[in-house]
Parts: sequence; C-alpha cells; structure tokens
Amino acid sequence: MLTSLCRAWYFSLLVNIALLFATSMAYANESAAQDDAGDDPLELKSRVMVPPAWWTSADDAEAVAEEASDQEAPTNAVTPPPPLEPPPLQKISIMLDWFLSPQHAGLIIAQQRGLFTAQEMQVEFQTPAEPSVALKLLAADEIDFALSRQPTLHLYAHDGAPIVRIATLIETPLTALVIEGALEEPVKDKLARLRYGYSTREGRELFIPHLIPEALTQAGNVPPPVNLNFDTRRGFVEDQVNAVVDAPFHSLPEQLASEGINTQVIRHEALGIPRYDGLVLLANRDGAARCASTWVHVVAALEEAHHWMVENPDAAWELLISAEPVLDNPSNKASWPDLLRRIALSPGAVDNRRYQAFEQFLLKQGVSETALPVSRLAIDPHAL
Repeated sequence: MLTSLCRAWYFSLLVNIALLFATSMAYANESAAQDDAGDDPLELKSRVMVPPAWWTSADDAEAVAEEASDQEAPTNAVTPPPPLEPPPLQKISIMLDWFLSPQHAGLIIAQQRGLFTAQEMQVEFQTPAEPSVALKLLAADEIDFALSRQPTLHLYAHDGAPIVRIATLIETPLTALVIEGALEEPVKDKLARLRYGYSTREGRELFIPHLIPEALTQAGNVPPPVNLNFDTRRGFVEDQVNAVVDAPFHSLPEQLASEGINTQVIRHEALGIPRYDGLVLLANRDGAARCASTWVHVVAALEEAHHWMVENPDAAWELLISAEPVLDNPSNKASWPDLLRRIALSPGAVDNRRYQAFEQFLLKQGVSETALPVSRLAIDPHAL
C-alpha cells in the first residue's frame, strides 16, 4: 500500500514538472514574437497606434484658451537693458600762435579725420587777438594749450612762466632773414647796416641783437627796429624796412615778387643761430600731474594725423582746403610739399641736444645768466 502511494506521488510530480516546462517555453516564444514584430521599420502602410489621451477635441482647446486668458499677465516685463551711452567728450582749447595757416595742418587734419574724437576729446581752436596773448593766457591757466616757437618758449621760461613744450609740430624754423634786393659777399659784414623789422619777441630780443653789434646800437648809428606785427609785406611795400629778421620764407618772397620787389632769403642757421623747433604745442607745467593723460591723447592724435599726411599728401591738401577754404591759394599750395618734409613724425619726442644748444645761445647773447635744464623746457608726455 505504501509502495503504491509513493509511485502515485512520484508520477504526479513528473507531470507537474512537464506542465511547468511547457508553459515556460510557450511564454518565451510569445515574447520573442512580439519583439520581432516591434523591430519592423515603419512604412507608409504601417499602422500607428496613438493613445487616446493625445487627442484634444475643439471643446477642450477652447477651454484651455479661456483658462489661459483668465490668468494675470506678469507685472515685470523682461526686456533687454538699454545700450550704454558713450562717455562724454573732454572739451579742450588750443590757442593758435596767430591766424590759421598751413603750418597748423596737423591740428586741422586730426580734427577733420575724427582723431581727437577717437581719443575722447572735443577740441576748440582759438585765434588770439594779439600774438603774445596766447602764452599769457596759458601761463594763467586760462586755456589748455597754446602754439608757439621754441625760441619764444625759452624766453618765457626764463621769465618764470610755468609753460612747457609737450609736442613738436614743425621740426625746423619756418622763418628766416628776408632782405630786399641781394647783398654781395661777404653778406654778414653788411647785415648791421640794414633797417630791420620784426614780428616776434625772439626777433627783437635775440635775432636782431645777434646781427647788429652792440657798439653800433649804443652809438645810435643804426635805425631802431620796427615792429611789423606780422604784416611783413607792408613793411617792405611802404619802405619802412629793407630786412625782416623773422619773416615767413614760404610766403613773403612770392608776395613781394608780385609787388615788383626782389628779395634774398638767409636761413637762421647760416647766421649762427642754432636750429630750433619751428612750431611747438605748449601746456601749463603746473598741471602735469592731473593732465598727463590728456597730453598723451592729444599727442597721439597729432602723430596719427602727421603720418597720414606724409603718406597721403594730395588727399591731405584737399582735406585741408575743404575744411579751411581761405588757405587755398597758389602760395600755400606751392609750399605744401616743403612743409610736409618739416612736420614731426614723433611729436612727443624731445631733442635734448637742440634745447641745450639754444640755452647756450642765450647765455652767449647775454639774455640769461644760467642755463635751464631741458626738463624745465620740454617733456615727452609718454614718459610721464
């Protein structure tokens, strides 16, 4: 009996194992068939099942729109920040040495080409009522800059005026001794007997005393020099003088030739006068600490203008006369190439030897008792 029960239980166990194995195999085959069906690529005739939740009826869309309209708009609008305004331009004033002329071309070109604006400056050019006014206003700190000549700078510096050269526009003298007619050699022996005129302080205090021996002046054997106030042509035409010691050699001989007056030009270097800067930009040295950055920007604009003028001489001339039509005359046009050869390509650089030599000239002439150091007379703003 017990043996029969064991056999029945064993047989039932085998049947259950067989059924379990068969069921597992069927489930595995069904899953594999579904996976193979899901890997088939989609085609135009393939059927795609979309879940019902993805469909939205027209009524549902209107309900969503009404719900959105009932929502309050945000109180803070998100807008981009306004563009930054450019910094205000620094206003500066430059007083000319006299009326506008081609020697001021560097300043005019820098203005017309926007080079001062690029340095964040707005520049105003001023014409003095009288040539000596500019340096007086500069010494009083009433203007930012003034134009003059190196010899004038030396004289005012020895007077104690707080002015200093920060840039050179023209590297060589623009004036010379202009004599009516022609002197025979030796010329220097005949210079003392001429009737001289002058327009500048250095002409009166330096150049004429250099040409006329003091003994002749004290004896009263020579006529007193005449102040022509920069109207040198009138001095010759009205026979007030027969020589001007500081005449503009580019324009005066041609003007006098049109009046039938022949002239002879003798450069200052040939008379024993040291070579000097013909046109310099001066500033008040008391403001060096607070104005150094401004000085650098001004010099940078001038240097850019000078290089462009040299590289584009014809375009520079056209720009000059379009900005200042009064300068458009045959005399200025004829002298333009020579003037370009004299402009400083490194306006800020200081020729120490040149300023030292002129100080020695003042000592020799008895104008000064001690020589001023170059640092008192001229500085390079880029070195501050």
